[in-house]
Amino acid sequence: MTEGNDLINLTIDGIEIGVEPGTYVIDAAERTGVLIPRYCYHPGIPSRPAQCRVCLVKIEGQPKLQPSCKMTAQEGMVVHTASEEAEDARKAVIELLLVNHPLDCPICDAAGQCMLQDYALETEQLRSRLHEEKLVQGRDRIADDILYFADRCIICTRCVRFMSEVAGDEALIVAQRGHRSVIDTFPGRDLDHPFQGNIVDICPVGALVHEDFLFKARLWDLDQAASICPGCSTGCNVTIDVKENQIVRLKPRHNPEVNSYWMCDHGRKHLVMSNRGERAEVPLIRRDGRLGAADWSDALAWVADHLLEVTGGDAVVSPEAANESLFFLRELLDRLGIGGGSFRVPTGEEVTLAGFPKLALRAERAPNAAGAELFGFARTDDPAPSPAGAGLIVLEDPLSDHEPEWGEDVGFFLYVGGRLSSAARNAHAVLPVTGFAEMQGSFTNFEGRVQRFDQALQPPGLARPAWMILSRLIAELDARRDGETAIETPLEARQAFSAMAVATPELAGLDWDSIGPKGARLAAAGEAVSADVT
Repeated sequence: MTEGNDLINLTIDGIEIGVEPGTYVIDAAERTGVLIPRYCYHPGIPSRPAQCRVCLVKIEGQPKLQPSCKMTAQEGMVVHTASEEAEDARKAVIELLLVNHPLDCPICDAAGQCMLQDYALETEQLRSRLHEEKLVQGRDRIADDILYFADRCIICTRCVRFMSEVAGDEALIVAQRGHRSVIDTFPGRDLDHPFQGNIVDICPVGALVHEDFLFKARLWDLDQAASICPGCSTGCNVTIDVKENQIVRLKPRHNPEVNSYWMCDHGRKHLVMSNRGERAEVPLIRRDGRLGAADWSDALAWVADHLLEVTGGDAVVSPEAANESLFFLRELLDRLGIGGGSFRVPTGEEVTLAGFPKLALRAERAPNAAGAELFGFARTDDPAPSPAGAGLIVLEDPLSDHEPEWGEDVGFFLYVGGRLSSAARNAHAVLPVTGFAEMQGSFTNFEGRVQRFDQALQPPGLARPAWMILSRLIAELDARRDGETAIETPLEARQAFSAMAVATPELAGLDWDSIGPKGARLAAAGEAVSADVT
């Protein structure tokens, strides 16, 4: 038994546990490894209506079964989650839900991740005792990109309560009564909220689906990667779902310090859209006035030879570049005697989530502006190329809104990026880099939390992470000047982060492992403050 004056001690299925006062039995059970079935309960939604009745448990001394989602732990409480009485009640609920639920699992987008499917299989309720025809209710479009399959809906009201209690928008209601109940928009209202996509994530069955994901994949078709949303400076923790090397879906990943269980719709769409377009796939160097392909060793040697002739210049970086890439660029610029450097941050309207005010679609529509500032780059509205005769290095800024002749007069123009806009084609050398989703690295969000992201996609052609390219370019440059290099060339993001942390006082005390899945904040004194990983 866990000791402590401030803990409540109880027993769940024979396991003694101590929990904080106010902890609900359903949450206490989960800490022991017991997952009590639930439909209406969601830990991120304040209300607990206890209307689905599948979380009923037997509590010794109580005359009736109790809903574990509303019952708080009491000292000495003895709970049986799988008693015969509780199991029978659970089966009755599932049988009732299946009376009109269609048997369309093979075509349902929730197949493989449907809680009704899981519990019906667990309780072996795969056949109905009823022979009457099922009530058919059809489907509806309740938002521009969200479809509602009324037949599949079990009226758990998670979506209604999310919109009301978390989003602060009373747009959804339960219409009709009894077995004819459906989810609908309030009369005269439209469902149009920047965070509305979360109702699809929390639907326990296949009643709510994103239209752009409809019939595209099943759970077992998907590769998943833990990542960070690049849509704004909040840095929401997300899971990227990939099929055949294409991003098909983003879902929020729980982090109580950043985004709880939620994310905005802008973030869901931003990454999918930013992954499209023409990509640079091989190193290009300019010979006889034309860019031509080269292998990596020749390209890096050619660029290093030309950088030896650069005296001063400028740099333009993207606030979507990883911390590690920005660090190695700063190391390169220091060797070239180029100080400063600038970046632009796209902006938009800021929208907060009423029930979770810390989470917002922030006006700063880039994930790593704080990281760019950390490494000495300055914000600007319109970075201009350096004077003719000097050097210009651009890191991952697509330059898509620049004039076609931008950068033509620069003495040596190095473009380290993945998008070949007209301005980027003026470079003397193009070193192709992986996109954010094609590599490992880290971002620093608006409040100074460093968070790592994993690789989700295979990069095209010979593209490599910018931190890998720049570290090798530094080695080439050092070898030409001093015969040896003072910097190790990392082979993986873990090594790149280590080199960055050692050389950056603000990152002192951090390493790849200590960041963990939830990230770690930077303290003013330069010490790292780890996030709560519970």
